[in-house]
Amino acid sequence: MAKKTKKNSSGSTGTPATTALTAAGTAFTVRSYDHDPAASSYGEEAAQALGVDPGRVFKTLIASVDDRLTVAIVPVSASLDLKALAAAVGGKRATMADPAAAERTTGYVRGGISPLGQRKRLPTALDASADGHETVCVSAGRRGLEVELSPKDLASLTDAVVAPIARFDTP
Repeated sequence: MAKKTKKNSSGSTGTPATTALTAAGTAFTVRSYDHDPAASSYGEEAAQALGVDPGRVFKTLIASVDDRLTVAIVPVSASLDLKALAAAVGGKRATMADPAAAERTTGYVRGGISPLGQRKRLPTALDASADGHETVCVSAGRRGLEVELSPKDLASLTDAVVAPIARFDTP
């Protein structure tokens, strides 16, 4: 069940992501919900709990492009196209990163990795479908907590390349 939202408040929901957003003076809304530890997909759980179209909720994935960790931000309703990601960031080959390395490098736990406020700034690619929305939701840095912001702000704050890196499977 979705809980109350807060605008530009670091309050008790402060995470490195919300702190970075506040410091940048970026407009955002914090949206929280009760995370179910048994959920099979963190992103789909967030979309359902918040009542938001899964095409507007984006998951943060960490990949290795030519042995360099890279952030990929794609809708939860899609999967990451590793070949497209590699091309978008000027690489040749991409694979999913080791989860422990992703957690160690970003400072976040799996299912709560935010593209914002990471320990180390990584090359980032945002799926071009984000531009079709006024706002998108991404993890705020822990399970059960999302931030809603404009895709332009998300791209700017993460220095993201905006490119078609998602694969939308059709039934």
